[in-house]
This record gives sequence, C-alpha cells and structure tokens, in this order.
Amino acid sequence: MKDGHLVGSHSFYHARMRLLSDAGFRTDVRAAERVIKRVAGVDPRPWFRCPFGAGHDHQRTHTLLAELGYRDVNWNVTTNDWQVGQTGARLARETADLVTAAGDEAVVLMHTWPLATGRGLPELILRLAARGVRFVGVDELLSA
Repeated sequence: MKDGHLVGSHSFYHARMRLLSDAGFRTDVRAAERVIKRVAGVDPRPWFRCPFGAGHDHQRTHTLLAELGYRDVNWNVTTNDWQVGQTGARLARETADLVTAAGDEAVVLMHTWPLATGRGLPELILRLAARGVRFVGVDELLSA
C-alpha cells in the first residue's frame, strides 16, 4: 500500500483450512480476496496466513494456495497475546527473548484486539531495537 504496508489474506471464514474441501478452500480464499480488493484497494496476493496456522505444513495447502497465486506465511514466534492474563510487560519481555532466539528469520504472530498487544508493543519495539533487530516485511524476509 502507499504507506508501505503489506496486505495479505487470512481467509474469509477463518476456518481451519485442512477441514475444507478443495472447492471450499478455493471459495474461501477467493471470497477474502474480493473483499480485500474492494475494501483496501489492493490485491493480497501472494501473502496468505492460515487461520490458527492449521494446514500451513501440509502440501495440499501449499498446492492450492499456489494455484490461487498465494504462498503461506506462517509464524515461528508468538506473543500469546490472546491468552487470559497476558500483560504488556510480559509480552514485551518474553517475545523479545523469543525473537532473539529465532534469529534472522523471526516471523511474529500478533493480534490487534488484545489489550496486551497495544500495551506491550512499544516496549517490545524498544527491546528489539536495543538488541539490533532490523524490522522488515515478509516480502523482504522471504525473498532471500
């Protein structure tokens, strides 16, 4: 997008993709694509993240996504921001350690709705910057 953000798809129905038939999978992904194009004005391809990460490690998912012009972008670090009792301070501290441990290819899962995310994100960014972490989009990360 014009502000430098990447837009990808996370499906239309937020179903576990492995549970869908091939036709259902295609219908779900195409429905999300149409809405994203209409609302955001951009094509989300090639970026797709499976709801719950379910199916990200299955060849069928990769084959169907490729057929539709997508590639899966899974995560290897989670903030656990949705967990009851998660705090911003703990999110920042634990996620910084996990990113550091993951090395140069950390992809972090975060959500917009938990309070812990909004409260912890500024501190997380500061902690990671102090450790020399460079923030890049998945397009740069996955082009290597």
